[in-house]
Amino acid sequence: MNARRLISGTAVAAATALGLGTLSACSSDSAAAANTDKFDVVASFYPMAFLAEQIGGDHVHVTSLTQPGQEPHDLELTFQQTAALADADVVVFESGLQPAVDDAVAQSDPEHVVDAADVTEGGDPHFWLDPTRLSDVAASVEQELSAADPGNAAAYADNLATLQDDLARLDEEFRTGLASCARDTVVVSHDAFGYLGSRYGLDLHPINGLSPDAEPSPAHLAELADLIASVGITTVFSENLASPELADSLAADLGLTTGVLDPVEGLSDATADEDYLSLMRGNLAALQKANDCT
Repeated sequence: MNARRLISGTAVAAATALGLGTLSACSSDSAAAANTDKFDVVASFYPMAFLAEQIGGDHVHVTSLTQPGQEPHDLELTFQQTAALADADVVVFESGLQPAVDDAVAQSDPEHVVDAADVTEGGDPHFWLDPTRLSDVAASVEQELSAADPGNAAAYADNLATLQDDLARLDEEFRTGLASCARDTVVVSHDAFGYLGSRYGLDLHPINGLSPDAEPSPAHLAELADLIASVGITTVFSENLASPELADSLAADLGLTTGVLDPVEGLSDATADEDYLSLMRGNLAALQKANDCT
């Protein structure tokens, strides 16, 4: 294993002074623990951790900076997490999604880093909801792991091939599963599903913007009500890591069913036994039911 990039006390103090995350007592400090027996990978949030785990396999120890049940957009780093990121053998993140992580990566300047935004190049950060885009980022993760840990490069390449086969199969399931539906218009809680809609021909209309905390205007809600009536939409979708209040309220006002589309930004207590692939298949089933697909 290559020598780790150790962070000195002076560097830690400088990182703290420059605002590399709030020292939050309620955040988990598990990210501070490096595993000396395996290659250490720090991932910013769940989709990045999923890639690192699938490709790294038994050769890596993966730490996610975003804890289960935590909304990734709201992440603040603890002192220990900042130090763990600086000490990682490989860092996998997506710039533009979590400002605290962006600042920490810029300060620590890791030797081996994958920025998903450099691969996907889009204004919407939720690229992983298109399995083909996630596959592209997976290839970059494999390349960086192999460069940092060449002794296990063959294993990383094999694991990448297996993961890309799984993602290709998932893509085919979505394409065939949504090919024949009574409707293709979907109302969702926030604007996280643009890539999914673009890939599979869905006309998505969010209640909120890119941030799940954004508040829609009365005019926007009225437009959604008109759209729902004109298209015959039966279901309004909320998500599992953000409040369903607005989606539930809109559905109740219009006499509609509520459903859940998971943006797969992170796991929760309810989804702790699942992974990216199973959560995406759950999304497919929910869309098929809501849109009367055959």
